[in-house]
Amino acid sequence: MTIGLGHYLTVGAILFVLGVLGIFINRKNVIVILMSVEMILLAVNINLVAFSAFLHDLSGQIFAMFVLTVAAGEAAIGLAILVIYFRNRGTIAVDDINMMKG
Repeated sequence: MTIGLGHYLTVGAILFVLGVLGIFINRKNVIVILMSVEMILLAVNINLVAFSAFLHDLSGQIFAMFVLTVAAGEAAIGLAILVIYFRNRGTIAVDDINMMKG
């Protein structure tokens, strides 16, 4: 049995749904929300690379590299903001973030 395009799309869809559920179900933990966004971006990358290999075109893999770059920047900036927020407030609860309004 060979692994075809449908298998990759199924894995990508499962990861995407888990990422969306992680965002909407768990709204209290910022780290879980950031990990859910990363999971969604991973699902997009799997689909891009799968279609790129299926169509014998490198453009999907190039787009996947751009998505990886954006994901790395999002993780670095998001965690930096989280660390600064924790230093100032002493908590990372999402419910307390509305106190940042001026």
